[in-house]
Parts: sequence; C-alpha cells; structure tokens
Amino acid sequence: MGTEHSTARKVARFCRALLFPAVVAAVFFGVLPRIANMNQVWASIRSLTWQQTLILLFLTALNIVTYWPMLVAAMPGLTLGQAAVVCQTSTSVAMTLPVGGAIAVGVSYGMYTSWGFTTAEVARSAMATFFANMTFKLILPAVALLLLVLEGDASGGLLATAILGLAVFAACVVVLIVLFRDEQVTRRAGRTAGRIASRARRSFGRGPVHGWEETAIRFRGMSVSLLRERGAPLALAEVVSQLAVFSVMLSSIRFVGIPNSQVTIAEALAVFAFVRLASAMPIIPGNVGLAELGYIGGIHLAGAALTPATAAVLLFRFLTYFLQIPLGGLTYLVWRRKTGWRAGVRVAATPPAYQQDAVQAAR
Repeated sequence: MGTEHSTARKVARFCRALLFPAVVAAVFFGVLPRIANMNQVWASIRSLTWQQTLILLFLTALNIVTYWPMLVAAMPGLTLGQAAVVCQTSTSVAMTLPVGGAIAVGVSYGMYTSWGFTTAEVARSAMATFFANMTFKLILPAVALLLLVLEGDASGGLLATAILGLAVFAACVVVLIVLFRDEQVTRRAGRTAGRIASRARRSFGRGPVHGWEETAIRFRGMSVSLLRERGAPLALAEVVSQLAVFSVMLSSIRFVGIPNSQVTIAEALAVFAFVRLASAMPIIPGNVGLAELGYIGGIHLAGAALTPATAAVLLFRFLTYFLQIPLGGLTYLVWRRKTGWRAGVRVAATPPAYQQDAVQAAR
C-alpha cells in the first residue's frame, strides 16, 4: 500500500512538473500567434516613448515596494528590509517552480525563523496576509460593478459574480468573528482539526497529533491582538499594494494605444478584479498563460482589438511577473550574506501544514 501511494505521488509530481511548460508553450506559441499579429504586438511595445517607459518603470517599482509594508504590519518586529528580502525571494520561488507555493512557504519560514520569529508568529502573519489578500479580491469585483453601473454598462454575469464574491467574503467574516469572539468555539475547532489531521496521518502510518486545542486558543489570542493593533495599517497596505498593480495594467493599456473610448477605467478594473479573483489559487506557478488569456479576453470583450489587447497584457505581465523573478535571486543572496539579521532559531524549522494554503494568495 505504501509503495502504491509513493508511486502515485511521484506520478502526480511528474504530471504537475510537465503541466507548467505545456501550458506556457500552448498559450505563447499556439494560441497567441493565432489571435493576434505578434509583429504588431512587438511593434506596439517597442514604440513606447521614453517618458512612457519611465512611467511604467516607476509604477513597477511602486508595485514591488508597496507590498513590503503589509508584511511589516502582519509581523511585529519585522523591518522593511527583511520584508523586502522574504517577499521577493518567496515570490520568485512561487512564480517559477512546480509546487512553488509549498516551497515558497518553506523559504519564508526559514528566513523568518533565522531572524528569531516563532512558528506561531509566522503562521499568524501568513493567515493575516492571506485574509487581507482574499478580502480585497472578493470585494473588488463589487466595487468594479458599482463603477460599471454608474457608467450604465453592467451585465447580469458581472452582477452575479460580484454578489457571489461578497457572499463568500461575508461568510468568511462571520466564521472569523465566531472563532475570535468565543474561546469555546475556537477550542472545538482546534479539537476537530486535530482529529481530522490524526485520521489523515493514520492513513500514512503516522501517529496522531496532540495539543491542537491549546494551539488554537493561543493562535486566537495572537490574531485578535494583531488585528486590534495593526488591522488598519494592514488593510491600508493591501489596498495601496493592489492598486499599484492595477496602475501598471491601466498604464500598459493606455500606452499601447487603447483609448478610454474603447476600454474605460471601470472596465479595466473589472477585468483586473475578476481575473485576479479567478486566479487567487494558481493551477500552475503564477497561472502563466492562463492569466494572460483571461486578461486579453476581458480587455477584448470590453472593446479593444485583440492585437493591442495582447500587447497591453504582455507588457503588464512582463513588468509585474517576469521582472520580479531575477530580483528574488538578488534578495536571496542578501539574506545569505546579511548575517547581522540572524538570531537564535527558537523552533524547529518545519512549517505547519496549514500555512501552505496561504502562500499563493499574495500578489
């Protein structure tokens, strides 16, 4: 039985490793050349003026740095420099490797613990940033819908999606309020989670887990304290960070020649909101290829031709996705060399499993 499980896991990992390059090749070498004139796409990008290029580079830098304060807000004691290092390094890992999300969790955990943070603090930070990201991604479609309604351009499909997003957000808020307000509910939730984890471990021949009730109580107390003290800065940092990403997308749309008469700001925001929500949990690293098709399709439906829409999206994704990958390599070297930041590791360097669901919600 154990051998069969091991073989199945290896096959699954192999298939996931192949899925990434297969999707990228299919989209960039199969689909895009069929729907757009790629020579005109590259000509549009090359025709950017130096002023437009400087604006895009400034907005790209703003997009990168505005995420760091959210990590600082979610992790008391973290410096902005440390936030930059852990953010960019883990982002590059998540963006490039199959199952990169899980590996990025380990990378982040190793960095945090090397600076003296505990397992509970790392878990609290991961859950806080995860909730902030998902909150924004669930609310933004409703905001975009409101703007479209004001423009007189809202469809039933957009309305249904926005209402669904708000309903999911409301349900999450209710669950969190119940967990944080009532210690007994938190205790029961920890006990139930422990039982489920123990059963899952038994299927792999491992022993049961212990102490999850008390861990849940401690985690509840830490989370309530964090929200009370840093909830507002965390929310503000999330809004600024996500709007910085959108500013790169909107500028890319305008600079390749798509005017407001074809794609309004509200329509661009709606495309941004729905694609971000749909790709909140990536199927492959960064949803490369899939996200591009989503953005191109949305901009085209809004009124732009396919070729300029493709040019805008490829420019936007290069600046917000591909450009960040080498930066993560540099920040990793900073972490290795910046030994003055190091502190005694107070916990075993093995991240708890529940952190892995949160890693891909960021950016």
